[in-house]
Amino acid sequence: MWRIVLIAVTMAGCAPLPPSPQDMQAKQFQSVTDKAVIYVVRNDPDIRGGAVPLTLDNTGGATTYPGTFIRWEVAPGPHRIVGMGSDPGRITLNTEAGRVYYVRQMVTGWGSPISSLQLVSEQDGRAVAMRGTLVSAQ
Repeated sequence: MWRIVLIAVTMAGCAPLPPSPQDMQAKQFQSVTDKAVIYVVRNDPDIRGGAVPLTLDNTGGATTYPGTFIRWEVAPGPHRIVGMGSDPGRITLNTEAGRVYYVRQMVTGWGSPISSLQLVSEQDGRAVAMRGTLVSAQ
């Protein structure tokens, strides 16, 4: 009997938290009339787990983990996403107002993380984001 109680308590402790309002809003994938929207999505599982920080235009950034995504609203024009530290990952997007862009981050490397950032289709980007959790930009 105590085994059944222990299993039930353990299973209850593993229940996922409900998504935040920000996560639910980001998963609407809405465009913004006078801005571009950039999603950076990271699969779970990823080739290499752990935290990997990225910067946007050398000003702000966010740290991704397997199964997470970032949503940035930016002014139209060129924007550069870069891995921090020794991470050589980088991509430059020439964005347009009212459009949504999806960038997949794949992380490899045995020591320091190595990001590969590539533009992907709306279908692929949305699919990864829907399975993931929004992380806050800093």
